[in-house]
Amino acid sequence: MSSEAEVRPFRVDVPEQEITELRRRIAATRWPERETVTDDSQGVRLAMMQELARYWGSGYDWRRCEAKLNALPHFMTEIDGLDIHFIHVRSQHEDALPLIVTHGWPGSVIEQLKIIDPLTNPTAHGASASDAFDLVIPSLPGYGFSAKPATTGWDPVRTARAWVVLMKRLGYTRFVAQGGDWGAAVTQAMGIQAAPGLLGIHSNMPGTAPAAINTAVQRGDPPPPDLSAEERRAYEQLSTFYARHVAYAQIMTTRPQTLYGLADSPADLAAFMLDHGDGTGQPGLVEQALQGHLASALTRDDILDNITLYWLTNTGVSSARLYWENKADFFDAKPISIPFAISVFPGELYQAPRSWAERAYPHNLIHYNKLDRGGHFAAWEQPDLFSAEMRASFKSLR
Repeated sequence: MSSEAEVRPFRVDVPEQEITELRRRIAATRWPERETVTDDSQGVRLAMMQELARYWGSGYDWRRCEAKLNALPHFMTEIDGLDIHFIHVRSQHEDALPLIVTHGWPGSVIEQLKIIDPLTNPTAHGASASDAFDLVIPSLPGYGFSAKPATTGWDPVRTARAWVVLMKRLGYTRFVAQGGDWGAAVTQAMGIQAAPGLLGIHSNMPGTAPAAINTAVQRGDPPPPDLSAEERRAYEQLSTFYARHVAYAQIMTTRPQTLYGLADSPADLAAFMLDHGDGTGQPGLVEQALQGHLASALTRDDILDNITLYWLTNTGVSSARLYWENKADFFDAKPISIPFAISVFPGELYQAPRSWAERAYPHNLIHYNKLDRGGHFAAWEQPDLFSAEMRASFKSLR
């Protein structure tokens, strides 16, 4: 095996002085005055940020997260000149289906930790051995423990090609792929490329909108009169996203290098990541989780695990550059001809209508299901539902 194709074990080991420095910076935060409104319309509210910072700086334990990560097999390998980090968990069941799952922003491999055992060890979770997966969970270039690109060009299309190289390097000749958020962009690019061996893909944030619809919502046009009630709701969700909730993406798309606060201030990094939002608004379901009002598996420690990973790896700016690199729309229907499975969670940025999905993928839509709970971070918030969707989505491809 050449050195370029070598797969090297990796272990998370953060020096104690970095944790001490993080706590010092949190304690030294210079806070602005309170917002002048009583809602989230001006951004993440001061009281929530100060309460989170109090816990982050004194009660939160990164070593707990580090131990949880190191209980899993981590690896590094160089692909196309860049070191890529990934978690690789093989099932004990024979004929497990290899699945590569890609996170998004502001996410990381921490989003997927809760689905590893249900998918690789299904008999312990009420499913059968025939539902087993081998899981590969990579960190996007510039995210987490993956290397930061020093030159331009690492967009979702290039990453999609790299993921195929990764799966083949691990010995998989037949595999499937899943993603939401940026993971959806990468996974759908894999679907467009249709590499030999890629049996099918799944997305929980799929591109289904007809081209004319996708253009109209970005222009702010009123909805066309011929939409069904379900289509009109999706149109209004997309319109609201582009009109009111996309500012965080616009700054990263146009000026990612300007975001020095993400590298210098833990409070700024946390606030910027929390304000991502979802179909329930901004900060959305994450705020509900912090307040203890969300009926899901998502906890305050989960959220801080993810934010702390960004801080310790100093990837606030490098991760933002993916927005600058990207040239494709998220929500428009894609020229995908391989089997495509779609799960629609009620708290997603938009609920893809069945009619749009069937129009976009008339011959290759192998699964479409609407769930009764869960949002943008579906694997993180609802790991049991998400795992069940993976089993159902890919059953026909085994």
